[in-house]
Amino acid sequence: MLRHTTVALACLLACGMPLHGLAQTGDALAPITITGSAIDDRFLSSATDPVSSITIGRKQVEEQHAKNLIEVLRNVSGITADLQGDGETVKIKLRGVENQRYMGEKPGVAIVIDGVPVFERTGKVNIDIDNIESIKVIKGGASYLYGEDALAGAVIITTKRGAGQQGFKAETDGGSFGYRRAMLRAGFAKDDLTGHIQYSDRDQDGYYFMSRTYSKTWSGNLKYALDAKSDLSFGFEKSERFRDREGSVTGEVNALHDPQGVNGGRGFSRNFDVDLSRYNLTYSNDLDERSNLLAVLYQYQDDTRFWSNPMRFTATGAPTTSLDHYSKLNDYTQVQRGFKTEYRTRFEQLALMGGLEFKRNTFLNHASALNSYRARPTGPVTPVGMVMSDDFTAENTQALYGEAKFALSQKTAATFNLRHDRLGIRFNAQPVAGNGNRSVSERKDFDVNSYRLGLTHALDKNTALHAAVSTGFRAPTAEQLYRGQTTTNALVLGNPGLQPEKSTSFEIGMKHQTQLAGWPASLGAALFQVDRKDFILDSNGQYAGTNNPAGGGSQFRNIGGARSRGLELELRTQPHHRWSFDVAYTLLDAYFTRYESYYQTYGNANGSYVAHPTAAQRANPAFWQSNFTVEQFNNTGKKIPRTPPHQLNLRANYLPAPGWMLSGEMDYKATSWADEINQEKLPGRTLFHLTAQYSTKISSWPGARLSAYVRVENLFDKRYYITARGTGDSNLDGRYTREDPSIVVDPGRAWRVGLNLQF
Repeated sequence: MLRHTTVALACLLACGMPLHGLAQTGDALAPITITGSAIDDRFLSSATDPVSSITIGRKQVEEQHAKNLIEVLRNVSGITADLQGDGETVKIKLRGVENQRYMGEKPGVAIVIDGVPVFERTGKVNIDIDNIESIKVIKGGASYLYGEDALAGAVIITTKRGAGQQGFKAETDGGSFGYRRAMLRAGFAKDDLTGHIQYSDRDQDGYYFMSRTYSKTWSGNLKYALDAKSDLSFGFEKSERFRDREGSVTGEVNALHDPQGVNGGRGFSRNFDVDLSRYNLTYSNDLDERSNLLAVLYQYQDDTRFWSNPMRFTATGAPTTSLDHYSKLNDYTQVQRGFKTEYRTRFEQLALMGGLEFKRNTFLNHASALNSYRARPTGPVTPVGMVMSDDFTAENTQALYGEAKFALSQKTAATFNLRHDRLGIRFNAQPVAGNGNRSVSERKDFDVNSYRLGLTHALDKNTALHAAVSTGFRAPTAEQLYRGQTTTNALVLGNPGLQPEKSTSFEIGMKHQTQLAGWPASLGAALFQVDRKDFILDSNGQYAGTNNPAGGGSQFRNIGGARSRGLELELRTQPHHRWSFDVAYTLLDAYFTRYESYYQTYGNANGSYVAHPTAAQRANPAFWQSNFTVEQFNNTGKKIPRTPPHQLNLRANYLPAPGWMLSGEMDYKATSWADEINQEKLPGRTLFHLTAQYSTKISSWPGARLSAYVRVENLFDKRYYITARGTGDSNLDGRYTREDPSIVVDPGRAWRVGLNLQF
């Protein structure tokens, strides 16, 4: 793929004519401008952008009447997602990157909301979907603009603002599994001042056992025009959220007979109380017709408390499966503060942008014993309230980045991006029993360069080709660098020698405007490859268990490599004879290029290690309740789990009469693997969704409009697995079979109805 990309870049360069002015001839590219920004998405994409990207506007978001972000994004090729809490929290993934991870890790996709680079400890996107003005998805390594964690791309979310929010709007919804939603918004618009405030309240009992969720969010924006060329905008969002158990069960039998998880018990973590707040102040100045200055000052804060690690034994040594018997209470506070500024200008044949970013992220992590318990029936007692970890991390980043776009001819343009990040990690852990009663104070600095080189070439006035190579990176966390470095092998040891994970993306694509049997249509196609190296895992393998003498100790290392390659197609049409439709298709081949040591545990990993169980021991169920063994696998060449080789989404809209719209959607995912050793499968499925909506003006109330909708998800009540994750012998019977993966079963057919009044 690298060779093919190099050839494509050379061919595009060869297509260019000698450099001269960009007259707007019929087959020339659009004027040279810099449309990328890490601050504001006000610069519309153009044919000269050498990447695959798609923007979803407010109208498209609102027409979906979506309950979560993935219901909007599943019509974007290359996207997969993890859902929890009946879909209330979403972790977005692109092109198979990080699909082997599913717990508290970041997803390899940068999430930016109004210029704020949202870094949530679990990688999930917690944003009020009622507050979204637009969503832009940028594919391929994107650290050249967005910095850390943009291994596979970025999702840029712009919240509601401006004169379009004036007036009053009230909405209410209800639906399956006790779903309730209410939203109120009031806004105004004057010559030099616009603003609005909004309150959203979502609550649902949930399909799964103990899966209630709610969110209560205040948000708003105030924009003041300083003069004809400059403005100042203040935005905020403050949210109180709660979610309980995610709804997983263990094995196929439980998935069939107990899909809600009533008998499945507690889950690894539950009872999440989350308080989120985000504030940003943005300054914009159009200095002249060719130049612009942007700056943003921001703060994002995440206060989360939750339970984790279900108890196996009480303080007396008695076995327990009580729903409230958890061993650990986690209290986590994350604060992100930063400042970014960008200056852009353009000439006849050249456009330039330069940016600076300064940010400081702090993480305070405190964990204590929620209840008194024993790890083994005869082991020592851990008393309630005992401090299990108490540490503080500060991450300081200074970054310099820029973009240059050159007109090589009327038909060909070249784009070059470069970014340098200086990251400093400071870690301090207080003395607690878990780390040998010793304090830890460490620091580590990284210097990372990221780049993009791209070319675009106009074949004619309706068709543009592009090719690009770009990079992404992610620095090790303080936990991976230092946690447990003074402890025994019973814990994963930190590794101060870790290097940042890196990715290199190659892409060749086409953008084409056409008439398709009368439909004005846009077609996008891209061949891509993402190569990852040095990604960080436990030396025993992902989720393999740390109490593993056979692995020679457990430590975080730059242990793996992976490759994702494939084809993405997107077709979007405008209405013709009252019909329109959108199609997104993904062909994906994702596999490990290096993953040599994975140790899978059989039996009770908290018990005694037995290197070579006898045949009699293996056949004795009681043996596995207090003992374990391990088996080593070489996963090099195996498929990355939960990466379906084919995905297809088709949406169609029909306008039968004024005010009416009927929408249908088909969503298909092929079969994929549920585990890293490629033994058990996550079955494929095809789903159908249907929406009917009606909107009318109220004749007796000038300016008022009333809308109503009905939406049915999974119209034909298809029972399938949202996800399946296999990591070992979950039921402690000494084997790994289809009865061991953790499975989340879809609730089946679900409906929602709603009303909207706006004036």
